[in-house]
Amino acid sequence: QVQLVESGGGLVQAGGSLRLSCAASGRTFSNYNMAWFRQAPGKEREFVAFVNRHGGSTNYASSVKGRFTISRDNAKNTVYLQMNSLKPEDTAVYFCAKQFLLPLSSPGSYDSWGQGTQVTVSS
Repeated sequence: QVQLVESGGGLVQAGGSLRLSCAASGRTFSNYNMAWFRQAPGKEREFVAFVNRHGGSTNYASSVKGRFTISRDNAKNTVYLQMNSLKPEDTAVYFCAKQFLLPLSSPGSYDSWGQGTQVTVSS
């Protein structure tokens, strides 16, 4: 089981940017497809972005496409989420996760999760 630790969350004004990081333990990080999800208070956890194990294929939720960019550095065992043009509706706890099943947008397809990092966007 891989251990995941997110960081980089915080409070930012609408229109601002944040970069989230997710550090993974273990020596097989490059074998895993990874994703970011988010969960706002009172709402279900929702898919944000996906990156395959090599970093060459990505997928985004329509709500963040063009504003967020997912990437990874396998040498550093880290996956990133660059978030630009943030909106108040982006406020949530953001989680990274390791995929083990399809479909890639379903939380049930991921078997390892970090503890989450809070992102708050003020209007």
